[in-house]
Amino acid sequence: MKVEPKRDEYQPPKNGLILLQFCIALLFVTFCARFWYLQIHRGADYVVKAQENRLRYERIFAPRGEIYDLRGELIAENRTAYGLSLVREYCPDIPAALAQVSAWTGVPLDRLTARYEQDRSKGRSFDPILLLTDMPFEQVAPIEAELYKWPGLNVVTHSRRYYPEGEAFSHILGYVAEASENELEADAGLSLGDMVGRQGLEAILEKRLRGQKGLYRLEVDVLGRPLSRTLMESPHMGQNVTLSIDSRLQHAVMKAMGDYSGSVVVMEPDSGKLLALVTRPAYDNNIFIGGLSVRDWNALRSDPRFPLQNRVIQSAYPPGSVWKLMMAGMLLEHGVSPRETVFCPGSFTLGDRTFRCWNAWGHGNVDLEHALIYSCDVYFYSMALKMGINKMEAFARACGYGRPTGIDLPSETSGLVPSRAWKQRRFGEAWQQGDTVNASIGQGHVLVTPLQTAVFLSSIVNGGFLLKPQLVADAPREVAARTPLSPAHLEWLKKAMVQTVEAPGATARILKRPDMRIGGKTGTAQVVKIGERRIKSWEMEFRQRDHAWIGSWGEKDGKKVVVVTMIEHGGGGGAVAGPVTKAVYDILFPPESAPEGKNPQGTEPAAAAPLLSRRL
Repeated sequence: MKVEPKRDEYQPPKNGLILLQFCIALLFVTFCARFWYLQIHRGADYVVKAQENRLRYERIFAPRGEIYDLRGELIAENRTAYGLSLVREYCPDIPAALAQVSAWTGVPLDRLTARYEQDRSKGRSFDPILLLTDMPFEQVAPIEAELYKWPGLNVVTHSRRYYPEGEAFSHILGYVAEASENELEADAGLSLGDMVGRQGLEAILEKRLRGQKGLYRLEVDVLGRPLSRTLMESPHMGQNVTLSIDSRLQHAVMKAMGDYSGSVVVMEPDSGKLLALVTRPAYDNNIFIGGLSVRDWNALRSDPRFPLQNRVIQSAYPPGSVWKLMMAGMLLEHGVSPRETVFCPGSFTLGDRTFRCWNAWGHGNVDLEHALIYSCDVYFYSMALKMGINKMEAFARACGYGRPTGIDLPSETSGLVPSRAWKQRRFGEAWQQGDTVNASIGQGHVLVTPLQTAVFLSSIVNGGFLLKPQLVADAPREVAARTPLSPAHLEWLKKAMVQTVEAPGATARILKRPDMRIGGKTGTAQVVKIGERRIKSWEMEFRQRDHAWIGSWGEKDGKKVVVVTMIEHGGGGGAVAGPVTKAVYDILFPPESAPEGKNPQGTEPAAAAPLLSRRL
């Protein structure tokens, strides 16, 4: 029997129905809110993301500016190179891709893997990682024919730095290398694979030489394969730079130096422009371009001749008697009469110590001019004790010693002008009169660089201006300071330097030429203390031999230059550094009225080179 519920007794579940309606309404509202959020509130963002899935942007490498010498010869150029890059985001099997690259090129797989692991953390997943930077052209076509099988691998064309002059300019130009992780983080303009300057002008002029990258827009399919490419921004090459250095003079000076270690500075005293800046030995900066192997790096670092050392600015030496020019200027400015004499018996006694003159027989009574001409040590010993180290230190610093010259090269040393406070701080000892005696002739604790000496000698010629040495041809004349020397005393020093070249028996007589005016000062700087008997250089171990200096200036037909030569362990300044300096003047100012290839004395201009044939 069917039971019919009574209508007045049945009540529908009102609460359940309301809950169901509320859930449906809430779901509808949620969908609407989410739809509004995605389509309207975040619509622009997702449009960009959708575009990014369809579009890719690829940077175009911009070549670095090229560098030329004074005559327009190319000394740092760009050559076309081919590389192979990998984009992680597009590559489904990276180990297999690296193995295939190794099979194509013959490069060991562990080397490619190490390169990949090194660079993967430097950029984003879609940034290309350069696995190879310098593939031979004959490898490119076969690889490109197979690339369709290997998504993520691409052949890239870029410019590669090359230095045609090699060793002649390595310490001036430096080199370029791939940007490190720290450099990439510090500079937003850099990306993986970019080359940046390391050492030399490549580093100092980085912003000037670096170009502005271009930009491609690529449309890709769902697998990331390019469908079309549109140029958005054209790349712009970096600015070209012309140096004041003359490459022919640079090579000629290197040849004149032979195999000796040392340096030569050729500077225009009125402008501060450097015509030659030679350091021997040097290195081939091209070996750094593609990444230096551990073997090559260890060979350079362990070389006993230190080819990585820029001796012009990074090595400081006792200046020897070249320092006497500064001493003579100090004596003049402090009221010492140039006619006041000192008797030189060949030695000088201070307490229980004896300081010798280079001339064991002595010079007799000498005044300031003859003390410079014949380089009398005893004269300066005596005068230095009258002046004291405080005056010497202050005057030397005012002449540019003890601080960098400001040249646009990295890691320039300041040299050392010793003082009472310095010795107390360095050794915990008080300054002694013997220290003053040693410092008076550029020995003891005094250290200078060849470039500092060139700047000071230039100030004697140009009226007392200490100029910043300039390597770039269009750099303006820049006065760093002025020496405390009066015009009259500057002229006196110039005449004394001329007499040091022209007077009979003068120490720099090797530079004498009848067709031009040359002033000079030689220097022989002891490296080690020797015993009571003065011995010859050839009797000493090579590294114990004296350094050979000669600082000079010359003028002819209105053109002036300063030449400073420093030969490590060369012995006598006039005998070893002199021929090199003479060769420089013969190159810059070819002798007149002499057969071709001969100087007025009838000798070959490069005859000095055989004298410099011994190796370190």
